[in-house]
Amino acid sequence: MAVVVGYLPTEEGRAALHQAAKECQLRNTRLIVINSTQGGKDLDGEALAAYEATLAAVRAELDQAGIVNEVRPLVRGLELADDIIAVAEEVSADVIVIGLRRRSPVGKLILGSNAQRILLEAPCAVLAVKADTSA
Repeated sequence: MAVVVGYLPTEEGRAALHQAAKECQLRNTRLIVINSTQGGKDLDGEALAAYEATLAAVRAELDQAGIVNEVRPLVRGLELADDIIAVAEEVSADVIVIGLRRRSPVGKLILGSNAQRILLEAPCAVLAVKADTSA
């Protein structure tokens, strides 16, 4: 069993990662961090180095907190929701943790909603976390 978190280097992503780490400590289980990048194969050298540094920092933070973790940088060209759901099924996840942000109705219509897809299609419970944007 495991906790799966969708991580992007945003306020919402950091909030989800923080809550997922707490869930792992409560459940005494491992954390699978999914960072899904569409078109990741096309990253230039500078962008790829920044991407790898970000994920290394996530690993180091989790290791320092004593959380057994696996960081999976997925560049399969799938939607984030597809990657998170597939990994949750693969590892028989206890819970998926996702970060949310406020979007306009038009933004939801045009861009779709990975969060909605995860909530509706996940094989397990989903914990949605809002970022603290008051600071």
